[in-house]
Amino acid sequence: MNTPTPAPQWWRESVIYQIYPRSFFDSNADGEGDIQGITSHLDYVKELGVDAIWLSPFYTSPNKDGGYDVANPRDVDPRFGNLRDAQEMFSRAHALSLKVLVDVVPNHFSDQHPWFQEAIAAPVGSRARARFHFYDAKADGSPPNNWCSLFGGPAWTLVAGPAGAQQYYLHLFDSSQPDLNWDNQDVHADFEETLHFWLDLGADGFRIDVAHGLVKENIRSDHHDPVGLSNALRLDLEMDPKERNELLASVPFFNRPGVHEIYRTWRKLFDSYHRDVMAVAEAWVHPPIEATKFVRADELHQVFNFDLLIAKFESKELFNCINNTLEMLALVNAPPTWALSNHDSPRIASRIGVEPGRALALFVLALPGSCYIYNGQELGLPDAELADSDRADPAFIRSNGLQKGRDGARVPMPWSGIAPPFGFTTGKPWLPLPSTWSEFTVESEQVNELSSLRLYKAALALRRQYLVGSDDFAWISAGTDCILSFSRGGCAVILNTSTQAREIKISGELLISSSKGVTFVENLLHLTGASAAWIKLI
Repeated sequence: MNTPTPAPQWWRESVIYQIYPRSFFDSNADGEGDIQGITSHLDYVKELGVDAIWLSPFYTSPNKDGGYDVANPRDVDPRFGNLRDAQEMFSRAHALSLKVLVDVVPNHFSDQHPWFQEAIAAPVGSRARARFHFYDAKADGSPPNNWCSLFGGPAWTLVAGPAGAQQYYLHLFDSSQPDLNWDNQDVHADFEETLHFWLDLGADGFRIDVAHGLVKENIRSDHHDPVGLSNALRLDLEMDPKERNELLASVPFFNRPGVHEIYRTWRKLFDSYHRDVMAVAEAWVHPPIEATKFVRADELHQVFNFDLLIAKFESKELFNCINNTLEMLALVNAPPTWALSNHDSPRIASRIGVEPGRALALFVLALPGSCYIYNGQELGLPDAELADSDRADPAFIRSNGLQKGRDGARVPMPWSGIAPPFGFTTGKPWLPLPSTWSEFTVESEQVNELSSLRLYKAALALRRQYLVGSDDFAWISAGTDCILSFSRGGCAVILNTSTQAREIKISGELLISSSKGVTFVENLLHLTGASAAWIKLI
């Protein structure tokens, strides 16, 4: 009797489209995107050519940190709709053969969560306080240690309990986001309930926020460089990578061994479903080999590779970044992931430039593994210039404006028309869209053959046609003379990171290029500066 061949795991070579719900599409004219707005535009997402969507948090929240301050992880915030809207969105996505990932935020709750409200009203030593990290002050009244919040300022806030008893609670992020105590079984049980809730409702998996956090050690001990720590772990990614990595490797609250026991338990939960459930970890760790521990066979399925979010547009650096990722993840038989932008980082068009951004995107979309596209990236959106009065990021507020924060990458999608808010809403958008964005609207780019949107659509179609399922990846050039190239699926993928043109002799057919200046005549590929091309080899 022949053993049936296992179905391919959809997530191993998937393209996943990240939707920031508040900024995608507003269906009710209140200026904020919502679940019905997402559902109404899933046809656009499907036509783009992706396999799945990932939704940033849409749960009940006071929204002090873009929804990552969760007050009820098993309900929809009224600003986004309700649970029926979520069910309809799941159903519509599945009808279009799109998988759906939702965010889970296990490091902290909102201070408006019933647990925390119960805790601050409960006495010292109570079960309610044991779900968080409440500690007495030092003898001099100062916090239990010198840790800094990643959003600036101290990581501790003092609160009074019954009978005037005062204690500090830990918050690695905003003071409205108290860290949970994962040594507490109530926390484990509650998150397992949350995972079951969304899987039963129809979710296909999860993106795990701050997956490297959760477990804390040596809470009574100071860190040797608290100011550096606060700067190094900033979410705007402007810190020197070497300094950030040195600090990442030394902190007592990230990447502790205990996190892996949590994910082994979660993996058993995922595997109990008779469908292909997956989870991807957001894990900033150092050295990079540490990331592979999150995707061992009995843990999670993917871990984000953040190197490309900070890599320079330089062939040798890109080669090292990509090759190291491929080699490390091969050790645990896990697929690599590639992302050029997300809601926490500068958009690629602003970080390295428009043409380099197009070229790098085309190159990355051909790599083996899974690719993540942040909504608006396919339009070539830059970060929006915002007045300080418009900014809402807690990193901006807590640093007194020293950190501009992430709002520039979270400005709503431009859909149509020639003036703001470009079809996103008929009300006042929660963040203003630049008046210069008429060329970036979906409506405009759909009819422009040279647009970023048309480039992404074509690349994703060719990826599916020629590359998905190919396991014959091989480097051709490792960055020599600013050329980085590889072969896969009978194609050569070539990137020129120089500002000058390069000519390459190669036999084949030009499938796609990132720039109109790229030509291919008589087996001579002319690559303009900052461009990329795919060649079907003969």
